[in-house]
Amino acid sequence: MVLTGRIGLIALLGVLPIAVSPWPATTFAVLLTAVVVAAAVDMALAGNPGALTLDRSGDSTARLGQPVEAVLRVGNPGSRRFRGVLRDGWPPSACAEPRTHTVDVPAGQTATVGTHLRPVRRGDLRSELVTVRSIGPLGLAGRQRSHPVAGQLRILPPFLSRKHLPSRLARLREIDGLLPVLIRGQGTEFDSLREYVVGDDVRSIDWRATARRADVVVRTWRPERDRRVVIVLDTGRTSAGRVGVDPTARDPSGWPRLDWSMDAALLLAALAARAGDHVDFLAHDRVTRAAVFGAARTELLAQLVEAMAPLEPALIESDATAMVAAVQRRVRRRALVVLLTDLNSSALDEGLLPVLPQLSAKHQVIVAAVADPRVDELAAGRADSAQVYDAAAAERARNDRRAIASRLRHSGVEVVDALPEDMAPALADRYLAMKATGRL
Repeated sequence: MVLTGRIGLIALLGVLPIAVSPWPATTFAVLLTAVVVAAAVDMALAGNPGALTLDRSGDSTARLGQPVEAVLRVGNPGSRRFRGVLRDGWPPSACAEPRTHTVDVPAGQTATVGTHLRPVRRGDLRSELVTVRSIGPLGLAGRQRSHPVAGQLRILPPFLSRKHLPSRLARLREIDGLLPVLIRGQGTEFDSLREYVVGDDVRSIDWRATARRADVVVRTWRPERDRRVVIVLDTGRTSAGRVGVDPTARDPSGWPRLDWSMDAALLLAALAARAGDHVDFLAHDRVTRAAVFGAARTELLAQLVEAMAPLEPALIESDATAMVAAVQRRVRRRALVVLLTDLNSSALDEGLLPVLPQLSAKHQVIVAAVADPRVDELAAGRADSAQVYDAAAAERARNDRRAIASRLRHSGVEVVDALPEDMAPALADRYLAMKATGRL
């Protein structure tokens, strides 16, 4: 039995006749019996919540920050009208509105209830139960029942760096020579022969072809194509730190490093696929969490966001040896390996640095890391003694970061260290620069 606030109000009003009655005990017993009988009758006349049929519909996927509606179809096959409230049990991170719905379904009919969701976390959101409460015609009491109606909504990465894609594609077309530019894009793949024009590099003259013709002939080159790009996402403990500002403006502590790295990986994958390269993806800490290999270029982004959506930072130290072994096991030919991790000196000294030569000996390697803008803010503080100590600690952290980046560069590894909002375009620019100079 479920009691409403109305029955409490009636009980409160019953205090007055009890107070003025010459037989208060008898009056109390009579009123209590009347209220109990009325509540029992009202509950008996309420619709049966267990007889309702509930079906879900609506979208099964949405991007982070995108509103989505979860639809429930409520059917009443019983013989009595159902009046009451319904609550769909989505987790708090779904930001469901409204939390409860007033439902009025006549016998033998159906009604549709929509819950508006504005998720604030990436991953899988699940609603296992729908709770319905039936209220009698007097509004005094009713019955309640929870139905197991499983629902799942996958929240995909938002890919906010998509806005940088047109400018990088324009740069790629310049490298390809599809747009007129003042300087010719460089590359390592021979394209064609053409007549010499003023301004051409004399080093590109093909003397054998010139000897066979009456005109001076130069070789033209195009950027490398059909190269392999392997994006490795470190999902260990360092990826859990929150940095920057949450682009969805809901969490003042910012996004996790993992989400910023995902955003950069999506932009790089989209750009490399349009450039004609093959892109693979691997998420790893101690074990492989997700992998996308051999995806068609038209399906690459869809498969990447599906693989990234359920990933969460693992609060354990990543096993760099196992990570490098997983890459070597899956990638036999020379490739560009982009490792998205953090330039944490203690973690890299004990983990990645000893095994990185095994990877860089065969592949071109880029280590990309998201820097914390809060460190730069602390390093500029000088107002009081506390800020001076904070500034000293921040400066030491920056020096350690620069030192580890320098060690990586001396070992032949490219390093991209940028603030959260600059990470994706910086990594894309480094890829384009390497492609233009034929270093993939």
